[in-house]
This record gives sequence, C-alpha cells and structure tokens, in this order.
Amino acid sequence: MHVIVLGAGLAGVTSAWYLRQAGHTVTVIERQPAAGLETSFANGGQISVSHPEPWANPGAPGQVLRWLGREDAPLLFRPQPDWRQWAWGLQFLMECLPGRARSNTVAIARLALHSRSCLHALQDETDLEYERLGKGILHLFFTARDFSQAGPRAALLQGFGIRAEVLDPGGCRAVEPALAHCRDRIVGGLYAPEDESGDALIFTQGLAALCAHAGVVFHHGLRIESLLTGAGKVAAAQVVDKDGVARQIAGDAFLVALGCHSAALVRPLGDSLPIYPVKGYSVTLPLAEEADAPFVSITDESRRIVCSRLGNRLRIAGTAELAGYDASVNPVRCAAILRRAEQLFPRIRPSGDAEYWAGLRPATPGNVPVIGRGRLGNLYFNTGHGTLGWTLACGSGQVIVDIIDGKPPRIDFPFLNL
Repeated sequence: MHVIVLGAGLAGVTSAWYLRQAGHTVTVIERQPAAGLETSFANGGQISVSHPEPWANPGAPGQVLRWLGREDAPLLFRPQPDWRQWAWGLQFLMECLPGRARSNTVAIARLALHSRSCLHALQDETDLEYERLGKGILHLFFTARDFSQAGPRAALLQGFGIRAEVLDPGGCRAVEPALAHCRDRIVGGLYAPEDESGDALIFTQGLAALCAHAGVVFHHGLRIESLLTGAGKVAAAQVVDKDGVARQIAGDAFLVALGCHSAALVRPLGDSLPIYPVKGYSVTLPLAEEADAPFVSITDESRRIVCSRLGNRLRIAGTAELAGYDASVNPVRCAAILRRAEQLFPRIRPSGDAEYWAGLRPATPGNVPVIGRGRLGNLYFNTGHGTLGWTLACGSGQVIVDIIDGKPPRIDFPFLNL
C-alpha cells in the first residue's frame, strides 16, 4: 500500500519508519526544508516515562488561578477571539475531574512504556546517535506541599512497572552532584532511573535519513492546502510549492501527523480533533569545559521546568502558554526559564550566548494523543502528543502501523474510531 504521511516531525518520521519496515511504499510531505524543524526542533529533551500524569488533574484549576497575572507563570492563558480556544479550555476543566485524570494517566503510561520498548529496539537495530543519556530523570520539589505527593506518585508509577524512588535532599545531590550549589532549598525528589534524555531534532533528522535510505520519499517545501476526496475516501493531498505551483499527490492511505495544524486540515472532512496549540519555550546554553552542569535530566516540579544535558549544551525548557497560533519568542518567559536554571545550577558557565526558542505543542485537553482512524476509510491520525511527543513517538508510530494494517493494536489504549 502507498501511504502518504503528512508532516515530518517526530510523529511523522517515526510513523514513516515503521510503515516502511512493514513493507509499505511511503511518501512524506513537509512544508519545512528538512525534518523536525517545528515542534520537534528544541524541546526539553526528556523521554519521561515517569511523568504520565496529565496537566489536566484535580489540582490544576487551583494552580491556574494562583498563577493568574504572572507573566512568568508555568501555565499562562492569553484569551483569544477564537471560540475553539475557549471550547478547549472547558474540555480541559472536564478532564481535571478525578476519574478522567486517572484514566488518562493509565492510557499515557501504557503508551509511554510501549514507546520506550520500541525506542530501545530501534536503537539496537540502527545504532542511531542523538546525544542520548540514560541516567534517569530527577523530579525536584521545593515546597513541603509539592513533596507530599512524591510518595503517592512513586507508588502509582511502581504500579505501572515504572521504577521510581523518593529521595531526601542528600539523596538528590548524590544522584546529581551539580545540585550541591543550588540556591533554592530542595525539600526532596522523585528519581526515575530508567528515564532518558536526548536531542529530539538529531533523532528525527537521523531517522529521516535512515528512512530515505530505506526507500521513503520526502517532499520538503510543500504546503498542504487540503485533502481531496472521492468515492468515500481520501484520493490525494493538494499541495503548493514555494513558487506557488499547485499539484496533487495521490496515495492509498493518508496519515495526518501535522501537530497543532492537524485539526484544521481534516475539519472539512467531518473529523473534529480536540487539538489546540500550547506554546512552550526553551533556552539552549553552550557549555564551557569547566561547567558544573547536570548530566541527570532534571524536572523542577514547582516551576514546570526541565533541564537536559545534550552533549556540550544544556537545554532548559518549560512553561505552557495558551495563546493561539502565535509562535513568537517572548523574551520575558525565556529569561525566567534561564534565571531558574541559574538558581538550580549557579556554576553552569556557558561558553556563548543563549539561544531562545518557542514552539507550539499540539495538545489535547487530557494530554492523550489522537491515534487511530478518521471518518473516511483510508484516513488515519497520529497527532496531539502535547508535552510528550518525544516520550511517545516510537510507540505511537508503531501502533498506528498496526491499525493501518488492520491488526489489533499491541496495547490497550483509547484509539480513535476502533
């Protein structure tokens, strides 16, 4: 079967890889000049199986209220004249109900564990390099209130088969010695030793090169305008190149992996995807040789900020901003992220200027990605991964191939239209 993959981010490229491994002819269409140049470009670098709990949880509404009016708030709502933003916000509140939050956590944990297994198998098969560090993720708590949740969270994770241990401040510093000079008082931590970190962009572009070597065709610089239908199915993608020349690319099946732009493309076909962009920021610091920067990936649970060592760079990322499709960089929010990293690691010692970046995460209200079938028989989705695109990429790409092939998916998950 000839499968057209729409989008060459993490979701699209991993899907293309598994489709080709399953014997399909694969064509990938991407508007950027290379793979991974949008949301996958400069994320936090964490493969965080230990964080299946969604942003939408019973404590979230109170947190949002406490953060109102703060420009550096971890979660910032900027009202837009867009009814879809308000509808998404209302759905988010519904997903904060205890029962919904529990079921969403279970679904994300199952997919995350499967995805890690798929990533390890891919590593064994390809020896793909992407500045991977398998030193775990250390979740830090700076208030007694936040730390009180560490024990229940560890028990929850252990129930899923995810290793996690609660640490006192000394234990946190033993795991990551660079915390010895932290200017804020660490109350405790939660350490997940099997988690990993790595550069998602290097991974995406490296895997795209392997896909191309295996016969996957990439069309870069093509803007997807619409999907053309006939006889109850999708017949072709209508695309326009950089010179404004339009053409059609036909296929047997179409897989939408366009992140936050997925919903608009398929809305005319009758599919309503609960995806809205949530802007995230990152700061990348080049490190001097004598820099006392962490090797264990860090999550600051009080500020929703992560730090990951990527070779001779430190990636600091976080915050969520509901502000429509504006991907511009807000220096105030980036500066706040950088200040926090300097509080955690006063001896970072950068060797050059910081690089600021902002990207639009394709978020569903409950953080559960949209994977499955569309209303038309040959239309499929692998999108809406929110903050966990890097964590869930390989597993999502593998299970959507099962669905396209008509096989039972390998995990229990709320797949769309199955």
